[in-house]
Amino acid sequence: MVSGTFQFPSGPNGTVPDTIPFHHSVGPVLGDFGRSTAVRLRGAGRYDAEIEVDVLRAGRRAATVAARMRSGDGEVLALLGTFADQVPGGPSQIVGEPPELPPIDECVLAIPPVESGFHHRVRTSVRPVDAGFRDGHPSGSPEVQGWFELPDDQPIDAFGLLMAADAFAPVVFNSGKFPVGWSPTLELTVHVRGIRAPGPLRCRFFSKFVENGMFDESGELWDSRGTLVAHSRQLALIPRA
Repeated sequence: MVSGTFQFPSGPNGTVPDTIPFHHSVGPVLGDFGRSTAVRLRGAGRYDAEIEVDVLRAGRRAATVAARMRSGDGEVLALLGTFADQVPGGPSQIVGEPPELPPIDECVLAIPPVESGFHHRVRTSVRPVDAGFRDGHPSGSPEVQGWFELPDDQPIDAFGLLMAADAFAPVVFNSGKFPVGWSPTLELTVHVRGIRAPGPLRCRFFSKFVENGMFDESGELWDSRGTLVAHSRQLALIPRA
């Protein structure tokens, strides 16, 4: 069990703390992620919490772990993860390719509208066409593409990939049909698929289904070699006016 005080920000990057339970509890022991699914059970705030971890199954190649973050009056976060030692060179077939992005210095540095300290820990730079929603000129397509990197050229490990999966603005901001505001995540699943090469990530996020007050968001994260190293799937609420 791990105890501590954890900050859950409101704003576009509300699921970033999902990395905390595994990072503190089992990640260094069980190896790389294969899959992580997080469900936030409470909204933004600062919580004095404890993390409880249960190993549901431990096999020769993979282990499945459940974690719950509890505060004094209830649960804050629930996670289910699969850890495995990934062996490069196995059978592969990739139908897709990295997004074509402008150089980083020609992209727009994304700074969250709410000060949470998050933008000091990561750096996201988006295509100019995907930054227009900030000035009232959305692209008209629920999509965001851009670069992700950590300050001071820090290497991006499995936990960095989890942060990258929820570091960009919600794609519905660019649809032009909904207000720009807090878009609470209901569920986020991230699959870590490969060993990362040094350098920033090329990221593509898009939505095909926006209906009944909810939207899905799919993400692809590609490293500097053009290898898919993670992909994500998120269910979130449409921002309120």
